[in-house]
Amino acid sequence: MSTNKEKYANLFIFLSFPQTYDMGYEAHQRVLLYFDDQWPNVYGKKTSSKSCPEKESVLKPENNQVINLTTRYAWSGCRIEKDNGVDIYNCSGSRSFKSARERWWFIAVSNCNSKYGLFLEYDITMTNGNGLFSKHFSADEFYILETNMGFLIAHWMILLLSTYVALRLKARQLFHTTYKMYMVSLVCEVLFLFITCIYLGKYANDGLENRGIKTFGRIFESLSTLLFLLMLILMGKGYTITRGRISQWGTIKIAVFMTIYVFVYVGLFIYQTQVFDPGLVLYLYESPAGYGLIGLRLVGWIWFCYAIFFTLKHYPEKSRFYYPFFIFYTLWFLAMPVFALIAYYAIDKWAREKVVNGVEVSIAFLAHISFLILTRPSAANSNFPYHVRTTQIGVMHNAPHEAGGIPTTAGADTDSFPTHSYAPSAADYAPTGGPNFSELFTVSNDYSNNLKTNPNQPPESKNEYQPQNVKSPVDDPFVTQK
Repeated sequence: MSTNKEKYANLFIFLSFPQTYDMGYEAHQRVLLYFDDQWPNVYGKKTSSKSCPEKESVLKPENNQVINLTTRYAWSGCRIEKDNGVDIYNCSGSRSFKSARERWWFIAVSNCNSKYGLFLEYDITMTNGNGLFSKHFSADEFYILETNMGFLIAHWMILLLSTYVALRLKARQLFHTTYKMYMVSLVCEVLFLFITCIYLGKYANDGLENRGIKTFGRIFESLSTLLFLLMLILMGKGYTITRGRISQWGTIKIAVFMTIYVFVYVGLFIYQTQVFDPGLVLYLYESPAGYGLIGLRLVGWIWFCYAIFFTLKHYPEKSRFYYPFFIFYTLWFLAMPVFALIAYYAIDKWAREKVVNGVEVSIAFLAHISFLILTRPSAANSNFPYHVRTTQIGVMHNAPHEAGGIPTTAGADTDSFPTHSYAPSAADYAPTGGPNFSELFTVSNDYSNNLKTNPNQPPESKNEYQPQNVKSPVDDPFVTQK
């Protein structure tokens, strides 16, 4: 079941067995305590042909692994009582174990010679010392609560900082959809950690597991991962960076991919709660849904690489942003599949859960902090990804562009942004045509409506729409000149 910090397992089992049975039960009914290395010899399909005495023979009575529920053994703690005029055996007692390493304990009840089967009402409490962060936790769960509390504080700090940056971006009309997706993903991660800490805190207090709270927290973790993955694919394709919308076919592909991803996540939850055998210690990804999740993550990474390759091919001036972006988030895409294999083959089962939890929350933290660093506005004219304001997108749709000094409409819609540095030209403000609302991923066109209302007002007359490359560092603390 569990261990303390000195690598010894202290398992205190307090047994209360109010039960009613005739004399046929008395001599044979017993509680069996199996070590984790003994359990595979008595449980599972491979052991179905073994008889009851053969399964009992695996135990060593000298290790106090057999508790005979009868008054013939004084140390079993059994006594005869009356219950509505019926004699019953009421047994209670405790056991304490120490082992050289972390291990699980599996509890079974046997009555090999009975013709009546088994009857047992029980109440078992298992503890791991008396410390708040260890008493009700198994060895593989040690430090999870402390780890999640630490990362909850760290994510709160990132959320506050990203909110400040978002307000500054909004003031400059640079608060694009992809940054909003990042903010929502970050909020979901904070909620996941907050709910998980509540669940673990309650469990540390009373030892009672509330699967509803735990699953509710996991839903927010899944939402955070899904939104972040979608954001990475969109940014890899250049959305809000080199283009203002995704094509209809691209939108369909993304929608299908994310729908499949959601269904696989749901399958993973269902498999974990309904199919996992409670008599076995299984890893979260030891299921068809887990394998599917790993496969989809790899497909997402391939799509991410493909999208960035073609974005850089057409917009090489964005390399200062996309090179570190690709490196950081390639590691993010591959971290989960690689670590799932490492956890399965290289990490002991009694240490797996706490290690996997620590790695998962660390990966999420590094992913969010890396994005905040890469998109910091102080990196403008260097690697800051956004150069077209949200209020310009509608104006740019079908606006004439210049190619070699000659006005043209080629490539003028929001499928692609101008390729110059982080300040749009005055031509981009031309008051023509409205935005296209037919696409799923499109950006605000508020400024387009403003120009329709005031068509004779030049954009330069409003300071908030002035191009970035005509302002000095003093005028805008977010801009670093080349």
